[in-house]
Amino acid sequence: MNIVRRQIVRIALTAFLLGVSFPAGAQQLEKIPRVGVLWPFLPTVGPPLAEAFQQGLSHLGYVEGRNIAIAYRYSNGNDSYLANLAAELVRLKVEIIFAPTTTAALAAKYATSEIPIITATAADPVGSGLVGSLARPGRNVTGLSLLASLEISGKQLELIKETLPKVTHVAVLADPASPPTAGLLKEAEQAARPLGVQLRIFEARNPNELEGAFPEIKKEHADALVVIAAPFIGSNPRIVSFATSSRLPAMYPYTEAVDAGGLMSYGPNRSDLFRRAAGYVDKILKGAKSADLPVEQPTKFELVINLKTAKQIGLTIPPNVLARADRVIR
Repeated sequence: MNIVRRQIVRIALTAFLLGVSFPAGAQQLEKIPRVGVLWPFLPTVGPPLAEAFQQGLSHLGYVEGRNIAIAYRYSNGNDSYLANLAAELVRLKVEIIFAPTTTAALAAKYATSEIPIITATAADPVGSGLVGSLARPGRNVTGLSLLASLEISGKQLELIKETLPKVTHVAVLADPASPPTAGLLKEAEQAARPLGVQLRIFEARNPNELEGAFPEIKKEHADALVVIAAPFIGSNPRIVSFATSSRLPAMYPYTEAVDAGGLMSYGPNRSDLFRRAAGYVDKILKGAKSADLPVEQPTKFELVINLKTAKQIGLTIPPNVLARADRVIR
Protein backbone atom coordinates (compact mmCIF):
# COMPACT_ATOMS: atom_id res chain seq x y z
CA MET A 1 0.00 0.00 0.00
CA ASN A 2 2.88 2.38 0.77
CA ILE A 3 4.19 1.88 -2.76
CA VAL A 4 0.75 2.55 -4.19
CA ARG A 5 0.37 5.68 -2.03
CA ARG A 6 3.78 6.97 -3.14
CA GLN A 7 2.83 6.47 -6.80
CA ILE A 8 -0.47 8.29 -6.23
CA VAL A 9 1.38 11.16 -4.55
CA ARG A 10 3.86 11.38 -7.42
CA ILE A 11 1.04 11.44 -9.99
CA ALA A 12 -0.87 14.08 -8.03
CA LEU A 13 2.26 16.21 -7.57
CA THR A 14 3.15 15.91 -11.25
CA ALA A 15 -0.36 16.86 -12.29
CA PHE A 16 -0.25 19.86 -9.95
CA LEU A 17 3.09 21.05 -11.30
CA LEU A 18 1.97 20.61 -14.89
CA GLY A 19 -1.21 22.49 -14.13
CA VAL A 20 0.81 25.38 -12.74
CA SER A 21 3.71 25.47 -15.20
CA PHE A 22 2.01 24.94 -18.57
CA PRO A 23 -0.63 27.67 -18.28
CA ALA A 24 2.06 30.08 -17.09
CA GLY A 25 4.26 29.15 -20.05
CA ALA A 26 1.39 29.44 -22.49
CA GLN A 27 0.45 32.78 -20.98
CA GLN A 28 4.05 33.98 -21.36
CA LEU A 29 4.05 32.98 -25.04
CA GLU A 30 0.77 34.81 -25.58
CA LYS A 31 2.31 37.97 -24.14
CA ILE A 32 4.94 38.15 -26.89
CA PRO A 33 3.68 41.03 -29.05
CA ARG A 34 3.19 40.32 -32.72
CA VAL A 35 4.10 42.99 -35.24
CA GLY A 36 2.81 42.56 -38.76
CA VAL A 37 4.99 44.02 -41.52
CA LEU A 38 3.36 44.92 -44.83
CA TRP A 39 6.38 44.98 -47.12
CA PRO A 40 5.86 46.70 -50.52
CA PHE A 41 9.43 46.63 -51.82
CA LEU A 42 11.19 44.63 -54.50
CA PRO A 43 13.37 41.81 -53.11
CA THR A 44 16.50 43.65 -54.28
CA VAL A 45 15.57 46.76 -52.28
CA GLY A 46 13.99 45.43 -49.12
CA PRO A 47 16.81 43.74 -47.17
CA PRO A 48 18.78 46.87 -46.14
CA LEU A 49 15.59 48.60 -45.00
CA ALA A 50 14.36 45.53 -43.12
CA GLU A 51 17.76 45.31 -41.45
CA ALA A 52 17.53 48.96 -40.40
CA PHE A 53 14.07 48.39 -38.86
CA GLN A 54 15.32 45.31 -37.01
CA GLN A 55 18.39 47.25 -35.80
CA GLY A 56 16.07 49.85 -34.36
CA LEU A 57 14.11 47.18 -32.51
CA SER A 58 17.30 45.52 -31.28
CA HIS A 59 18.63 48.84 -29.96
CA LEU A 60 15.44 49.13 -27.91
CA GLY A 61 15.92 45.65 -26.44
CA TYR A 62 13.64 43.60 -28.68
CA VAL A 63 14.80 40.15 -29.77
CA GLU A 64 12.69 38.32 -32.32
CA GLY A 65 11.31 35.10 -30.91
CA ARG A 66 12.07 36.12 -27.33
CA ASN A 67 10.07 39.27 -26.60
CA ILE A 68 8.66 40.13 -30.03
CA ALA A 69 7.32 38.22 -33.04
CA ILE A 70 7.37 39.64 -36.56
CA ALA A 71 5.11 38.45 -39.37
CA TYR A 72 6.19 39.66 -42.82
CA ARG A 73 3.88 39.84 -45.81
CA TYR A 74 5.62 40.67 -49.11
CA SER A 75 4.07 42.30 -52.18
CA ASN A 76 7.39 42.18 -54.09
CA GLY A 77 6.79 45.61 -55.56
CA ASN A 78 3.23 44.88 -56.72
CA ASP A 79 0.89 47.27 -54.90
CA SER A 80 -2.19 45.35 -56.09
CA TYR A 81 -1.32 42.63 -53.57
CA LEU A 82 -1.25 44.97 -50.57
CA ALA A 83 -4.98 44.89 -49.75
CA ASN A 84 -5.10 41.08 -49.42
CA LEU A 85 -1.83 40.99 -47.49
CA ALA A 86 -3.09 43.65 -45.08
CA ALA A 87 -6.26 41.61 -44.53
CA GLU A 88 -4.09 38.57 -43.72
CA LEU A 89 -2.26 40.51 -41.02
CA VAL A 90 -5.55 41.64 -39.52
CA ARG A 91 -6.74 38.04 -39.39
CA LEU A 92 -3.52 37.13 -37.58
CA LYS A 93 -4.60 39.62 -34.88
CA VAL A 94 -1.23 41.35 -34.77
CA GLU A 95 -0.83 44.13 -32.21
CA ILE A 96 0.77 46.58 -34.67
CA ILE A 97 1.13 46.82 -38.45
CA PHE A 98 4.29 48.40 -39.85
CA ALA A 99 3.38 49.67 -43.32
CA PRO A 100 6.33 51.82 -44.41
CA THR A 101 5.04 53.49 -47.59
CA THR A 102 1.94 55.55 -48.38
CA THR A 103 0.36 52.79 -50.47
CA ALA A 104 1.07 50.13 -47.84
CA ALA A 105 -0.26 52.33 -45.03
CA LEU A 106 -3.44 53.09 -47.00
CA ALA A 107 -3.99 49.36 -47.62
CA ALA A 108 -3.55 48.67 -43.91
CA LYS A 109 -5.85 51.55 -42.98
CA TYR A 110 -8.60 50.21 -45.22
CA ALA A 111 -8.16 46.79 -43.62
CA THR A 112 -8.47 47.99 -40.01
CA SER A 113 -9.46 51.05 -38.03
CA GLU A 114 -8.39 49.55 -34.70
CA ILE A 115 -4.90 48.06 -35.03
CA PRO A 116 -2.19 50.76 -34.75
CA ILE A 117 -0.39 51.35 -38.05
CA ILE A 118 3.13 52.78 -38.29
CA THR A 119 4.55 54.20 -41.50
CA ALA A 120 8.11 55.30 -42.29
CA THR A 121 8.05 57.12 -45.62
CA ALA A 122 4.53 58.44 -46.15
CA ALA A 123 4.80 61.31 -48.62
CA ASP A 124 1.76 63.34 -47.54
CA PRO A 125 -0.04 61.64 -44.65
CA VAL A 126 -2.58 64.43 -44.23
CA GLY A 127 -3.36 64.88 -47.93
CA SER A 128 -3.64 61.13 -48.49
CA GLY A 129 -6.06 60.79 -45.56
CA LEU A 130 -3.80 58.68 -43.35
CA VAL A 131 -3.86 61.16 -40.45
CA GLY A 132 -5.91 64.13 -39.34
CA SER A 133 -2.84 66.29 -38.68
CA LEU A 134 0.89 65.80 -38.21
CA ALA A 135 0.83 67.01 -34.60
CA ARG A 136 -2.19 64.90 -33.58
CA PRO A 137 -2.91 62.11 -36.06
CA GLY A 138 -6.21 61.36 -34.34
CA ARG A 139 -6.57 57.93 -35.96
CA ASN A 140 -4.81 54.58 -35.89
CA VAL A 141 -1.95 55.70 -38.19
CA THR A 142 1.25 57.51 -37.25
CA GLY A 143 4.98 57.31 -37.96
CA LEU A 144 7.35 59.24 -40.20
CA SER A 145 6.60 61.35 -43.25
CA LEU A 146 8.50 62.47 -46.32
CA LEU A 147 6.39 65.63 -46.52
CA ALA A 148 9.44 67.80 -45.88
CA SER A 149 11.22 66.08 -48.78
CA LEU A 150 8.66 66.82 -51.50
CA GLU A 151 11.12 69.47 -52.71
CA ILE A 152 13.82 66.89 -53.46
CA SER A 153 12.93 66.60 -57.15
CA GLY A 154 13.79 70.28 -57.59
CA LYS A 155 17.07 69.87 -55.75
CA GLN A 156 17.84 66.78 -57.82
CA LEU A 157 17.49 68.86 -60.99
CA GLU A 158 19.76 71.52 -59.53
CA LEU A 159 22.40 68.90 -58.80
CA ILE A 160 22.07 67.50 -62.33
CA LYS A 161 22.59 71.01 -63.72
CA GLU A 162 25.68 71.51 -61.54
CA THR A 163 27.06 68.16 -62.65
CA LEU A 164 26.22 68.74 -66.33
CA PRO A 165 26.15 72.53 -66.86
CA LYS A 166 25.16 72.14 -70.52
CA VAL A 167 22.15 69.93 -69.79
CA THR A 168 18.93 71.16 -71.48
CA HIS A 169 16.76 68.06 -71.85
CA VAL A 170 15.99 65.74 -68.94
CA ALA A 171 13.89 62.58 -69.05
CA VAL A 172 11.82 62.03 -65.92
CA LEU A 173 10.64 58.53 -65.01
CA ALA A 174 7.63 58.47 -62.70
CA ASP A 175 5.02 56.06 -61.37
CA PRO A 176 1.67 57.89 -61.66
CA ALA A 177 0.03 55.35 -59.34
CA SER A 178 2.25 56.45 -56.44
CA PRO A 179 0.46 59.12 -54.31
CA PRO A 180 3.38 61.58 -54.01
CA THR A 181 4.17 61.59 -57.75
CA ALA A 182 1.94 64.55 -58.66
CA GLY A 183 3.55 66.81 -56.05
CA LEU A 184 7.07 65.73 -56.96
CA LEU A 185 6.48 66.33 -60.67
CA LYS A 186 5.04 69.77 -59.96
CA GLU A 187 8.13 70.63 -57.94
CA ALA A 188 10.40 69.37 -60.72
CA GLU A 189 8.57 71.43 -63.35
CA GLN A 190 8.82 74.59 -61.23
CA ALA A 191 12.56 74.03 -60.71
CA ALA A 192 13.21 73.29 -64.39
CA ARG A 193 12.16 76.69 -65.72
CA PRO A 194 14.82 78.88 -64.06
CA LEU A 195 17.44 76.22 -64.82
CA GLY A 196 16.65 76.37 -68.54
CA VAL A 197 15.81 72.66 -68.59
CA GLN A 198 13.00 70.97 -70.52
CA LEU A 199 11.42 67.89 -68.99
CA ARG A 200 9.86 64.90 -70.74
CA ILE A 201 7.79 62.69 -68.45
CA PHE A 202 7.74 58.90 -68.91
CA GLU A 203 5.38 56.73 -66.88
CA ALA A 204 5.82 53.22 -65.51
CA ARG A 205 3.35 51.54 -63.18
CA ASN A 206 4.57 47.97 -63.56
CA PRO A 207 7.41 45.93 -65.12
CA ASN A 208 5.79 45.85 -68.57
CA GLU A 209 5.38 49.62 -68.70
CA LEU A 210 8.93 50.04 -67.41
CA GLU A 211 10.39 47.92 -70.20
CA GLY A 212 8.27 49.83 -72.69
CA ALA A 213 9.55 53.18 -71.38
CA PHE A 214 13.23 52.37 -71.97
CA PRO A 215 13.19 52.56 -75.81
CA GLU A 216 11.06 55.73 -75.62
CA ILE A 217 13.60 57.35 -73.31
CA LYS A 218 16.38 56.41 -75.75
CA LYS A 219 14.48 58.07 -78.60
CA GLU A 220 14.31 61.27 -76.57
CA HIS A 221 18.12 61.61 -76.60
CA ALA A 222 17.93 63.28 -73.20
CA ASP A 223 21.03 64.64 -71.50
CA ALA A 224 20.11 63.02 -68.17
CA LEU A 225 17.47 60.99 -66.35
CA VAL A 226 15.72 61.79 -63.06
CA VAL A 227 13.84 58.97 -61.31
CA ILE A 228 10.95 60.17 -59.15
CA ALA A 229 10.60 58.59 -55.71
CA ALA A 230 8.18 55.63 -55.67
CA PRO A 231 8.42 52.09 -54.26
CA PHE A 232 8.38 50.41 -57.68
CA ILE A 233 10.89 52.57 -59.57
CA GLY A 234 12.85 54.45 -56.90
CA SER A 235 15.76 52.02 -56.88
CA ASN A 236 14.70 49.43 -59.42
CA PRO A 237 17.81 47.54 -60.65
CA ARG A 238 16.45 47.42 -64.21
CA ILE A 239 16.53 51.21 -64.36
CA VAL A 240 20.09 51.26 -63.03
CA SER A 241 21.14 48.72 -65.66
CA PHE A 242 19.38 50.62 -68.45
CA ALA A 243 20.88 54.00 -67.53
CA THR A 244 24.40 52.62 -67.20
CA SER A 245 24.32 50.63 -70.44
CA SER A 246 22.88 53.68 -72.23
CA ARG A 247 25.62 55.90 -70.75
CA LEU A 248 22.83 58.12 -69.46
CA PRO A 249 23.63 60.14 -66.29
CA ALA A 250 20.84 59.36 -63.83
CA MET A 251 19.72 60.82 -60.53
CA TYR A 252 17.83 58.56 -58.11
CA PRO A 253 15.87 59.34 -54.94
CA TYR A 254 17.32 56.50 -52.87
CA THR A 255 20.89 55.57 -51.94
CA GLU A 256 20.19 51.87 -52.58
CA ALA A 257 20.18 52.60 -56.31
CA VAL A 258 23.68 54.08 -56.13
CA ASP A 259 24.92 51.16 -54.07
CA ALA A 260 23.61 48.94 -56.89
CA GLY A 261 25.56 50.88 -59.53
CA GLY A 262 23.50 54.02 -60.11
CA LEU A 263 25.31 57.33 -60.65
CA MET A 264 23.85 59.72 -58.06
CA SER A 265 21.11 59.96 -55.48
CA TYR A 266 19.74 62.73 -53.35
CA GLY A 267 17.05 62.33 -50.74
CA PRO A 268 16.26 61.37 -47.18
CA ASN A 269 18.19 58.55 -45.58
CA ARG A 270 15.55 55.82 -45.59
CA SER A 271 17.54 53.51 -43.32
CA ASP A 272 17.46 56.22 -40.65
CA LEU A 273 13.68 56.53 -41.03
CA PHE A 274 13.19 52.77 -40.69
CA ARG A 275 15.34 52.69 -37.56
CA ARG A 276 13.30 55.53 -36.10
CA ALA A 277 10.06 53.71 -36.94
CA ALA A 278 11.04 51.06 -34.40
CA GLY A 279 10.67 53.73 -31.72
CA TYR A 280 6.97 54.00 -32.53
CA VAL A 281 6.60 50.24 -32.10
CA ASP A 282 8.22 50.52 -28.69
CA LYS A 283 6.01 53.42 -27.57
CA ILE A 284 2.78 51.73 -28.66
CA LEU A 285 3.73 48.42 -27.05
CA LYS A 286 4.34 50.36 -23.84
CA GLY A 287 0.85 51.83 -23.90
CA ALA A 288 0.98 54.94 -26.09
CA LYS A 289 -1.89 55.51 -28.53
CA SER A 290 -1.09 55.99 -32.18
CA ALA A 291 -3.63 58.82 -32.35
CA ASP A 292 -1.53 60.83 -29.87
CA LEU A 293 1.93 60.25 -31.37
CA PRO A 294 2.98 63.11 -33.70
CA VAL A 295 4.17 62.30 -37.20
CA GLU A 296 7.91 63.04 -37.51
CA GLN A 297 9.93 64.35 -40.47
CA PRO A 298 13.26 63.27 -42.02
CA THR A 299 16.35 64.72 -40.39
CA LYS A 300 19.01 63.26 -42.70
CA PHE A 301 19.28 64.09 -46.41
CA GLU A 302 22.16 62.63 -48.37
CA LEU A 303 23.92 63.16 -51.67
CA VAL A 304 25.64 59.94 -52.75
CA ILE A 305 27.85 59.65 -55.84
CA ASN A 306 29.25 56.53 -57.49
CA LEU A 307 32.56 57.44 -59.16
CA LYS A 308 32.90 53.93 -60.60
CA THR A 309 29.72 54.47 -62.57
CA ALA A 310 30.79 57.99 -63.58
CA LYS A 311 33.96 56.54 -65.08
CA GLN A 312 32.02 53.76 -66.78
CA ILE A 313 29.72 56.20 -68.59
CA GLY A 314 32.53 58.66 -69.33
CA LEU A 315 31.44 61.43 -66.97
CA THR A 316 33.65 63.63 -64.80
CA ILE A 317 31.96 64.84 -61.62
CA PRO A 318 32.88 68.50 -60.92
CA PRO A 319 34.89 69.07 -57.72
CA ASN A 320 32.24 71.38 -56.25
CA VAL A 321 29.61 68.62 -56.54
CA LEU A 322 31.94 66.00 -55.07
CA ALA A 323 32.65 68.31 -52.16
CA ARG A 324 28.94 68.39 -51.32
CA ALA A 325 28.59 64.60 -51.32
CA ASP A 326 27.85 62.87 -48.05
CA ARG A 327 29.23 59.62 -49.40
CA VAL A 328 31.34 58.79 -52.45
CA ILE A 329 31.72 55.26 -53.86
CA ARG A 330 35.14 54.95 -55.45
